[in-house]
Amino acid sequence: MLCSIYPHEMYCFSGQVPFGLKLHPDMKHLIYPLGSFIVLKRIEDGKLEFLDGHSNNVSCISVSKSGSYIASGQVNFMGFQAPVIIWNYAERTIHVELRIHNTKVESVAFSPSEKYLVTLGGKDDCRPVKSEYHAGTRVIRQNVQWLGCFEIITFFFTQISDDNRYMYCATSSGDIMTIDVKGKVLSICAPGKAKFNHGINVLKLLESGDLLVGSGSGILALCSKTNFKEVQLENAVTSIAFIEGEEQFYVGTEETQMYRLRFKDFAAELISTGHRSSVKDVALPHATSKLFATCSGEEVRVWMVGKPKDQLRITVPNVSCNAIDFMHDDCSIISAWSDGNIRRFGMKGQLMVVINNAHRQGVTAIAATKDGKRIISGGGEGKMHVWELLPHAYKILRIMVGHRKPVSCLKMKSDDKECVTVSSDGFCIIWDLVDFHPRQKIKTDTLFRTVCYHPDGYQIVTCGTDGKVIYWDVLGGTNIREREDTETGVYNSIHITKDGNHFVTGGEDKRMKVWDYMQGKITHISIPAGANITCTRICTLNRILVSASEDGGIWLWKFPHLASSS
Repeated sequence: MLCSIYPHEMYCFSGQVPFGLKLHPDMKHLIYPLGSFIVLKRIEDGKLEFLDGHSNNVSCISVSKSGSYIASGQVNFMGFQAPVIIWNYAERTIHVELRIHNTKVESVAFSPSEKYLVTLGGKDDCRPVKSEYHAGTRVIRQNVQWLGCFEIITFFFTQISDDNRYMYCATSSGDIMTIDVKGKVLSICAPGKAKFNHGINVLKLLESGDLLVGSGSGILALCSKTNFKEVQLENAVTSIAFIEGEEQFYVGTEETQMYRLRFKDFAAELISTGHRSSVKDVALPHATSKLFATCSGEEVRVWMVGKPKDQLRITVPNVSCNAIDFMHDDCSIISAWSDGNIRRFGMKGQLMVVINNAHRQGVTAIAATKDGKRIISGGGEGKMHVWELLPHAYKILRIMVGHRKPVSCLKMKSDDKECVTVSSDGFCIIWDLVDFHPRQKIKTDTLFRTVCYHPDGYQIVTCGTDGKVIYWDVLGGTNIREREDTETGVYNSIHITKDGNHFVTGGEDKRMKVWDYMQGKITHISIPAGANITCTRICTLNRILVSASEDGGIWLWKFPHLASSS
């Protein structure tokens, strides 16, 4: 019987989903999508719960007026149905699943009576559907109307007053149009000349008649006849979540920031941040379990455990970071970039060293020696470069040739005399860093994705596309042991504890697995993440396990095995 492990922290939410951040009427939980999950986060202590039922990324979400139900839709591959799920909030279970739309569900909304749910398909479907459901039954009656293909260009969002007299429409040009529904005339078009830049993404009507406006330029404004307040947020506003009568409300942005504000002073407090795209790599310092670093897109971020906001953000515009590593003194981070450069940053974000044109087709893997004097890098062309760091300069020591395609993973041996790499050419190569040549070339019927050394240095462990975990002898390059997990399919990451007793894997089944090294058996398995796992790391003291996924999610887990006393 395998034991389960559960995350105690998670950094990120899908800020690109329009109106994706919700505040439950109980005022105790924030609700938002992350990949294929719906996340329920308790505001008081940050406790996480997950609604898992979608097969692909969630595209829209709605909460009923009483909070008894949550509805969510998803995207899917072209030609496949995109289901809508109605969740029972109290039981945290699926109440009913509707398969009506194709490819994507654009929007879902409950009627005030909670008797009806209206759903809207995307461009490949274009069908609004009204579904009637009842709390005590799963019988659904649907009214489907085909509208033909259409594209919404002007109106982004609408709100209707409680007396059904006025309709407020937000436009892509930055206007708010007030329409008299009864008279069928345009009553007001505001705000005149000072329009909201980049259009209006979110519009919320308060009981007082005031409007909360979120724009594509990051402006959040409170508009009324007698008062106007605004605050500049970092990125485009995509969600506003509030409950009438409450003093505070929450705002989500396109770049996955989450803010808390009060109506009284309209001051924005940043409460969480995250990556909006796939996390490529995670690096842990060598002497502490309190920090870790991640890279995604054009950013490198440093996080403090227990704080869901990045403590340092380094951005290099228009290029992508492929890999990162801490120097052994933990005072700087080296990074591999798609423009072919290696950049070393201090822990305050200052650029310390740039190795220009380190690889012709981008730097794809990187590691440093323990003495901090050398950097080893792998490139998109398959070559391995060894660099010597001088006090105010650098020089290349050797270029090693062995791979024919991009190097996807690079790990150092504990004595710095060897390193091991895997590549998309299907080879795993053990390199001699004393005489600078390939020592062993390993090939089998799989495409290697990741590799790691056992701390004693005599064995390596590889994972790949065949779902096998394989132990290899370093000296002879021979296969020692194979363990196959057919459920995972493809492994993307492996990392071993400092004492060598356990290791962790992650892959395309969205689950992490903790293994006993000597027995070759899985001891613990995680609940699934919202997307494929891209990286897993265990801290030096075996306290924290960090995993990252393709949806930008960063998950922190308590590692289930204590470090060896020896």
